Amino acid sequence: MDPKVIFLMGPTASGKTALAIELYKSIPSELISVDSALIYQGMDIGTAKPTAAELSEAPHHLIDILDPALAYSAADFRTDALRLIADIHSKGKTAILVGGTMLYFRTLLQGISPLPEADPQIRQQIEAEAAEHGWGYLHQQLAEFDPVSAARIHPNDPQRVNRAVEVYRLTGKSLTELTEQKGEPFPYQVQQFAINPTDRSELHQRIAVRFRQMLDAGFAEEVKTLMQRPDLHLDLPSMRCVGYRQMWLHLQGQLSEQEMIDQGIAATRQLAKRQLTWLRSWPELNWLKTEDKQAENLQAILTSLS
Repeated sequence: MDPKVIFLMGPTASGKTALAIELYKSIPSELISVDSALIYQGMDIGTAKPTAAELSEAPHHLIDILDPALAYSAADFRTDALRLIADIHSKGKTAILVGGTMLYFRTLLQGISPLPEADPQIRQQIEAEAAEHGWGYLHQQLAEFDPVSAARIHPNDPQRVNRAVEVYRLTGKSLTELTEQKGEPFPYQVQQFAINPTDRSELHQRIAVRFRQMLDAGFAEEVKTLMQRPDLHLDLPSMRCVGYRQMWLHLQGQLSEQEMIDQGIAATRQLAKRQLTWLRSWPELNWLKTEDKQAENLQAILTSLS
């Protein structure tokens, strides 16, 4: 069998990991995680990280590679993934990339857009304007030169408003215009699969059950440990992972236990909705059946490789 690249995508809680492990056991292959939450060390329960037993049975690259105080970009992922794929292919194996961080998949396929580096002076100017006039004022400016980004970025999201305005002031071009310019394309042929949860209510039920299982497994204690670190706070990318912010606020006394549960489940549902929105417009995608059809899904992938 010639070395290949397989993408296995789908919304959170749809059963991707279990299917990937079965595929790993069926063909000479290695697994690469495509998940912006699983990269962080010490964040195991709330990210639904594969268990130690699962990782022993089917090791995943790009899990537990970063301290949660640090940042990891889509560009970082692309560099790491391309290196790993080349190494996997050198062994005559298939690279299986599994996860739900769609931006990582897109960046891997399309390359990096030519965006400028951050400019601290420009950012300080923008923040000063926001302090005087409010972020809504900056968002109105954004709508004038980049209506597409303005429609996508909430006026109360200062980080993204700042970046979109900064890019325009640095380059004279909108963020939308620049992100349409693609970098070096993916150098391999790829077969892309996604699990399709046809019954949305069943997916919502799986999300709710899994969140409560996380609570039973000690999610609160995991976040308490993170809160003890003086270098961690809610503005870090790691703490924006679904569930962590809600648990952090609960442990601070800002949310009741039931509010934390309700908001954590709601945030996970919103994540699944965004993932499905990406996938519906994804080109050259082979849809697999619902997650309870694992044997059929596995056979569909194996048949495509023959």
